[in-house]
Amino acid sequence: MRKFSVETGVVLPLDRANVDTDFIIPKQFLKSIKRSGFGVNLFDEHRYMDRGEPDSDNSQRPLNKSFVLNQARYQDARVLLARENFGCGSSREHAPWALDDYGFRAIIAPSYADIFFNNCFKNGLLPIVINKEIVSRLFEEVVATEGYQLSIDLAQQTITTPSGEAIPFTVDDFRKNCLLKGLDDIGITLQDADLIKGFEQQWRDQSPWYFGAE
Repeated sequence: MRKFSVETGVVLPLDRANVDTDFIIPKQFLKSIKRSGFGVNLFDEHRYMDRGEPDSDNSQRPLNKSFVLNQARYQDARVLLARENFGCGSSREHAPWALDDYGFRAIIAPSYADIFFNNCFKNGLLPIVINKEIVSRLFEEVVATEGYQLSIDLAQQTITTPSGEAIPFTVDDFRKNCLLKGLDDIGITLQDADLIKGFEQQWRDQSPWYFGAE
């Protein structure tokens, strides 16, 4: 999993509440568990004018030019600005996979669905919760200023605007540590790899019959 320290990037404003996981990545794309290749189908039903399928040539599909993701000013966005209850719906982990594969590193919203929120941390995405009034102000600033960027410092737990304003946010210490070190659930376990190997060898020595030895 990629580490998250300080990320600065263009902000994409998705001005819609209750964005569910099927909006993020439609159900027909859930066949793969590779964690990669989903970025081209992020927000698929609103991004394209036709229905996408896993084997579609996305480069030949007609784009919905009015959808925010397709607007030139928001290309290469790294921060997603959203409204309340982002990521509701199913528990599909493909949703954060698609966001990450597209290139987003952080999401800012007033609230999230619990399972989506947890899945983000496990996949290197930082979901930030801030007051809805501040979120609304950020929407206004992003729309009014082309190329609007935010700088997110996880260690300091601050979002810095172009004007220099530092907006604080909170994050659980354990999750913060995992993101800073780039540790997913497997990475956390592998920190104790030597202890695990030692226990396995001790178990083999004490119970050789269990492993087929005399």
